[in-house]
Amino acid sequence: MNLDIRFDFQRRERIGLVEAIWGQDKSIDQLKRVIENVLDKNEVVFVTRINNEKANNLLSLYGDARFYEEAKCLIIGENLNILNTNKKVALISGGSSDLAVTLEAKLALEIYGVNCQSFIDVGVAGLHRLMSQLEEINKYDVLIVCAGMEGALATVVGGLLAQPIIAVPVSVGYGVSKDGKTALNSMLSSCSPGIAVMNIDNGYGAAMAALRIVKIIS
Repeated sequence: MNLDIRFDFQRRERIGLVEAIWGQDKSIDQLKRVIENVLDKNEVVFVTRINNEKANNLLSLYGDARFYEEAKCLIIGENLNILNTNKKVALISGGSSDLAVTLEAKLALEIYGVNCQSFIDVGVAGLHRLMSQLEEINKYDVLIVCAGMEGALATVVGGLLAQPIIAVPVSVGYGVSKDGKTALNSMLSSCSPGIAVMNIDNGYGAAMAALRIVKIIS
């Protein structure tokens, strides 16, 4: 069935953000059609949740395509309208198992020219690791915190630092972690006030939330 794919080209005019392409549930033919439409408008192509097979197919077609395997993201072209800002975003994660989600958020921010830095393996199981980085993290204007298991890292960071915090529950952990649902509920129930919580593994959504904040405070 040949279904039309309608890309939201007016999104930048409305909210200053371009639409990303969800790669996981689209066929190669669907991806090709929407990518051609986006490139024809001189917009940057940002595909999330794309597997190696689909990515390799697209890499053979587009010479300037870049595939980031760990993040499962593919980018074609450049964003010609980056943000003019000196505000910085820190990406904080409990462990290397959270890296895919963290990298998805980092790539989404970098497309807009936002300065960001990752702080990996600073989870609460070794709290000294977070404390040793706290002074440096405090130099950033918005904090994205990615954590699986019980998701306590967002609460700890929220109790120590004053910046806007966007928490992302990650689908890693044994048994009752339930593919990130425990971390999600923990972050939603956080006793640290003012933490915004994204859906499970939604690094891209966290980056877009950070961009909205950065645009306002710049």
